[in-house]
Parts: sequence; structure tokens; C-alpha cells
Amino acid sequence: MSGGTTGTPKGVVGSHHAMVSAGLQLRAWLKSAMHEWSDTIMLPLPLFHTYGNTGVQSLALINHNPICLIANARDFGDLLKEIGTEKPAFICAVPTLLNAILNHKLARAGKVDFRSIKLCFCGAAPLMAETLRRFEEVTGGVIVEGYSLTEAQMAVVANPVRGEKKVGSVGMPLPDVDVRILDADDGQTPKPIGEVGEIVIRAPQVMLGYWKRTEETNEMLRTNEGGERLLYTGDLGYLDPDGYLFIVDRKKDLIKTSGYQVWPREIEEIISAHPSVAEVGVVGLPDKMRGETVKAFIVLRPGTAATEPELKAFCRERLAPYKVPSEFEFVSDLPKSHVGKVLRRALKEQELAKGDRV
Repeated sequence: MSGGTTGTPKGVVGSHHAMVSAGLQLRAWLKSAMHEWSDTIMLPLPLFHTYGNTGVQSLALINHNPICLIANARDFGDLLKEIGTEKPAFICAVPTLLNAILNHKLARAGKVDFRSIKLCFCGAAPLMAETLRRFEEVTGGVIVEGYSLTEAQMAVVANPVRGEKKVGSVGMPLPDVDVRILDADDGQTPKPIGEVGEIVIRAPQVMLGYWKRTEETNEMLRTNEGGERLLYTGDLGYLDPDGYLFIVDRKKDLIKTSGYQVWPREIEEIISAHPSVAEVGVVGLPDKMRGETVKAFIVLRPGTAATEPELKAFCRERLAPYKVPSEFEFVSDLPKSHVGKVLRRALKEQELAKGDRV
């Protein structure tokens, strides 16, 4: 099933060929660091999601690696104990899980032995630069951030294991994957290097279609004049001169305030760098004067404190004035999908349900 972050989840129809292709791509990408047979992969994620189902299982079968399954990844204390016991070489995670590990009392007290971890593959949601820095500092391992979506069946873009990793980039296309940036309005005109457009993918593991959803399938999957099947991701981004892909945000999450375009992810990156912030979600809400106003929902790290004026001042030093959230709300947690992706849609719906918006 698709993640459902922007609407109702849909059944994604894949194939055995696609799963094998994904596994072969990942093995080729990670072979410089992963040893066959001996390196254990820890999987604290559900097997019904494409991350574990397609990506990890196919890689493990093809590369002959044992998988350490975690029954309840929300029991962070047990997860940390399993890391010490099983000594995984490779751990698969999403950003919220990495944050939870870093903020757990056992990790903060230095009572977890992370030395076995060589690689952490992170995907499914944007990875904040601060989270990456802290995790690599604590564990000594390397985070390899990847990008894909259920409709593309696991990673189609990833950062190199040994090569340069650029801050803010999700990496480069894997073998046999072609990434294009096309005009977000007409869906056809190629965008120049460095300019933002819709991310469009051609790859052997692209889905066959949505289960009994012809209209939605035709929106996502299109065949161009050359006969290529292209997947229109709905994500906006750009390629740099070296071929690294940078994700800007989801088309549907774009905030328009006072005539300006604001990307929630950029603001989330800034706020997450504040030492008291554990998690953050940013959305646009209706506003009579500006069309939309920016609101940030903040989860604080245990044992820390912050105020709205403090966070506003922090943002003003690092963001253009129109990007600074006009509202901050401190919450105990953020709504998330089953793999830990923050659901901005749910945050927005909760606010609109209060009835005091336009």
C-alpha cells in the first residue's frame, strides 16, 4: 500500500522482476561496505511497507545477509538492547526513529554500544542535517540517505557509501535509474540544472499501476513520445551539475503566503537545528490577509525548554522574513504514518477542524 501521506492509501501493483531489480541495484550500490553472509541487517520497520518488503528483503536474499527483525520498534529501550546483543552492521531507519534513538536515556547516558554499525540506510522521510550529524557522531557509522516512493519500489536514488555526500542531497540515481526534472505545470519541458521542477523517474522497478485505480494510475504513470514509461512523483527538486538530487518538497505541501512560495522542508531544517527541538512539522493554514500563514508544530527534546519568541528569533537569523512561521505550537508528539513519516496533512486537518480559520 502507498503511504497515504497526502491522501487515502492505494494498492501498488509490483512484480517479481521489480523486486529483483531493486535488490540488485542496492547490492551494487552498497557492496563496497556490506559483506555477504556475515553482515546482519537490523530491520525495525514493518514488512508490509515497501522499505522492508521490497528493499531490505530483496537485498538480504540476493546478498545473503541475515535480517534481525524487531517486533516492536516503538519499544526503543528493547531496540537499543538488541543493537548491543545482535551487533548489526547495517541498520535501516527513518528519521523519526533515529531521533528517538538519539534522545533515549540509554543513548544519552552512553550505555549503548553502537560500534558494530557501519551503515545506516535512512529513507521514507526527509532527513534533517542535524539528525545526520548527531547520529554519525554518536555511532561512528555512516548514514546513507536514499529517496524513493512506494510506486517506484524502494530506493531509486541514494548517497554514495564512500563518495561525497552533499548536505541536503538524497544522492544520485542507482544503476539503471534515470531521474529527470520536468516543468511542474506542463510535465514535459526539461528544467535546466539547478532549477526546481517535478521529479520524474524511469526505472525497471516502477509499478505496474494502482490496484483498480485507473485514473490515479494515469496521473502518476505516463508514456512519452519515445515509448518510455515515466513515473511522475509529485515531489519537487533539482539536480546539481554533479548529478546529485535535492528534494525541495511535495507539490501538495507548497505554502503560498503574501505571493511568495514557501517550502515546509526548508523551515523544518532550520528549526530542527535548534538544540531544544526533537521534531518539527510545518504547514500552511488559511489566512485572510496573506492567503496562507506558516505554522510550526514543535516537539521538544526531553529535559529542554524553548519559547515561541526564542524560536522566532532563531528563525529570523536564518530565514527570509516571509518564511518565518507566524505561529508556533508545542506538542507532545506529531501524527505519523506507520513508518514514522510526519503527516503534515493530518496536522493541517486538525487545525482546520478547530473552526477558527478562513
